[in-house]
Amino acid sequence: MLYLQQGFTQDVEPRRWASIPLGLNVIGAGYAYTSGDVFFDPVLGAEDVTYSGNGLVASYVRPFRLGNKLARVDVLLPFSFSRWEGLLNGVATSVSRTGFADPRVRLSLNLTGPPPSGPKEFQEYLATHPVFTTFGVSLAVSLPFGQYFDDKLINLGGNRFVIRPQIGMVHYWGPWSYELTGSLVIYSTNNDFFNGGELKQKTLFAFQTHLIRQFDKRFWASLSAGYNQGASSVVNKQFNDDQRANFIGAASIGASFAGSQGLKLAYVYSKAQRDVGSTTNTLLLTWSIVFK
Repeated sequence: MLYLQQGFTQDVEPRRWASIPLGLNVIGAGYAYTSGDVFFDPVLGAEDVTYSGNGLVASYVRPFRLGNKLARVDVLLPFSFSRWEGLLNGVATSVSRTGFADPRVRLSLNLTGPPPSGPKEFQEYLATHPVFTTFGVSLAVSLPFGQYFDDKLINLGGNRFVIRPQIGMVHYWGPWSYELTGSLVIYSTNNDFFNGGELKQKTLFAFQTHLIRQFDKRFWASLSAGYNQGASSVVNKQFNDDQRANFIGAASIGASFAGSQGLKLAYVYSKAQRDVGSTTNTLLLTWSIVFK
């Protein structure tokens, strides 16, 4: 079977291991439009299902010192306007959901790379280290605060914790950088699933990679790819043959202006590799500002 909780967009994000000088804060806002096809287990009787959704997101990033290492916290709060249309047992049907999806908090620690320092010292480090590599670890947790109805199969929230331990690296050489991140996606049990049931889900294995080019101090662009597999479900102690597998590709361009603000435009394509899943296209526009 397939149980849907709509997030802001696919989790393929370049520059997630980028170092930020101490004393700075980054807030952001974004908009995404997603459309595509959803493939349910045939036993549910849902066919020719399409999805379209508009998503809004607010974010906050804060670096801090942890011992002699540079760390950061990222907070993401998504809101979604989603609609599914298709045939249910041969009858045309549509479902709409509007509300908050599950927020996510991510803590990360850079094991190597620039030491924790202020903006001036950070720029001096970059000037004297045109080639360097950062290795990092992180833990991201999605909190079960999104909109959820226990009498519905399609929800914006998941009514469970989703824990993502991650390990990654970014290698810089001149204007180029290359990132690689591996993740485990671990799901807690939803004890208030559809009509009083219980939902468990196996671990999802995922990786993503990015090639980024900084053209000058104002513009950058990236090409990204990702793949995930796993997350078959167990409903009321009954195993379902609904393992996910998705390929994800993305392209992004970014620009800074007014000294402390930035814009990013991205296109994300997700392709289901199995009979159960979704194939979607997403356009994403985000704005951010850095302040002390």
